[in-house]
Amino acid sequence: MADSQETSPLFLGLDLSTQGLKAVLITEDGHVTHESAVNFDRELPHYGTTNGAIKGPDEGEVTSPVKMWLEAMDLVVSKMQNAGVNLSQIMAISGDGQQHGSVFWSAEAEHLLSTLSPARGLADQLSPAAFTFQRSPIWQDSSNTRECRELEEHVGGPQVLADITGSRAYERFTGNQIRRLRRLHPTTYAETSRVSLVSSFLPSLFVGYIAPIEVSDASGMNLMNVATCKWEQSLLDFCGGPELRGKIGPEPVPGGTVLGRITTYWVERYGFNPECLIAPFTGDNPATVVALSSPGDAILSLGTSTTLLLSIPPTSEPPKRFTSSHLLSHPTTPDAHIAMLCYKNGALAREQVRDRHAAGSWQTFNALVEDTAPGNDGLLGFYFPLPEIIPPNVRGAFFFDRAGAPLAADAVPPAAHPRAILESQFLSLAADVFGMRVYVAGPQGAAEGGAQLARFAWWKHANGGRGTFEELQAMDGEEDEGEERLRLVAEPVQKRVELYQASIERYRQCEDAVVRMCARPAVA
Repeated sequence: MADSQETSPLFLGLDLSTQGLKAVLITEDGHVTHESAVNFDRELPHYGTTNGAIKGPDEGEVTSPVKMWLEAMDLVVSKMQNAGVNLSQIMAISGDGQQHGSVFWSAEAEHLLSTLSPARGLADQLSPAAFTFQRSPIWQDSSNTRECRELEEHVGGPQVLADITGSRAYERFTGNQIRRLRRLHPTTYAETSRVSLVSSFLPSLFVGYIAPIEVSDASGMNLMNVATCKWEQSLLDFCGGPELRGKIGPEPVPGGTVLGRITTYWVERYGFNPECLIAPFTGDNPATVVALSSPGDAILSLGTSTTLLLSIPPTSEPPKRFTSSHLLSHPTTPDAHIAMLCYKNGALAREQVRDRHAAGSWQTFNALVEDTAPGNDGLLGFYFPLPEIIPPNVRGAFFFDRAGAPLAADAVPPAAHPRAILESQFLSLAADVFGMRVYVAGPQGAAEGGAQLARFAWWKHANGGRGTFEELQAMDGEEDEGEERLRLVAEPVQKRVELYQASIERYRQCEDAVVRMCARPAVA
């Protein structure tokens, strides 16, 4: 008789981030059982990416090759197969993609997706014929400030746009990217049959047609009404012309929806179960919320971007939208939301400080932090190697003394930089973070959230389309108590809490000074 572990269902979550593609498998009771990953720079160097991206000729232009993502998909599944994973046990697939990246499909795309040959890889069959733009704008792109200001002016200002879509106009948001590409490349845009997010591009590869966009990730486009979870026609028309309604596809769908079953490409090439269900993929940040939190929790993600996420439970009061933050629809609970603050200069900025001032060693970096007193003797440092999101479009390194007076970079002791970047990044998020216990989650993060969405779709499908994600979680009960999913790593020290809270106003004043320094003179 076969071992039950060899026949029990598994659920696959795929996370296509900026720097790599990760696969996580979970069991029917939600435990992680396998991980595989592909690093773009290291394992696919022929695409010429740096940290998974390519800077373009235009100022602020950042893209990633779609063909690289296709090759990575075959590679990560091959790794799973070579590791001994029985792919026929996988009963549902979901996942996430880096938010705001966009993929532009050709008129041939759906035919190619539905007729893939198992004898050849995805990259050979789909690239370049399935795409009108071979490189996709990603979240780091800041080349379309003009389009952002035009959109805000069109609707009556940034607050009006935030009230409609949950966010003011941001350069990386898909609506503004579409408007720029339509202006610069009208013929190529006209030849585009459909526009996907990275998150809806991925399930399209498994289901054999261009998948609809998931509701939470649609919140990051400046195109969806965050209250109704429907496309806002006036914004579609402004950003992409009247034809965009057809290119963008059907109304956004919630997580846990069944899009269809896996195509024969995956069954015949790798041995997937032909009954395997495909569910919508969401954005990386909503997937992290699904994996790690309940309504009311706050999550700090210290990835390529630094992101603070707060899961807001359903309420009869409409949530307030602020122009410096994002309000996203929740992927599994339509009347709940996610509040988000996102900073472009996250892990890569910290790595630059490590390389320049700590000999490229995290151990040395940590020792310098420990050897420096909290508050850094009044030094405040701002590190923006890329044009920042909050505050918008600032770039460079800026330093201030205890009195708020600017300092030259060479006046800053090298040993002070590691603590300076940590303190400035955390003060920018929220001072009360230092008044809370700090837990560290396991490394799976967004990919595990994707696997949980796959499990949710399978469970709901088995129950005739009924059931909520919260009910599924409740069924897990207390089984995870023996598994240390969240590890307590720090307790707040009250004196330090008070010190950092007292620094907030000075931080704001210095940040305002940085904005003034970076302000460009108006063009006559």
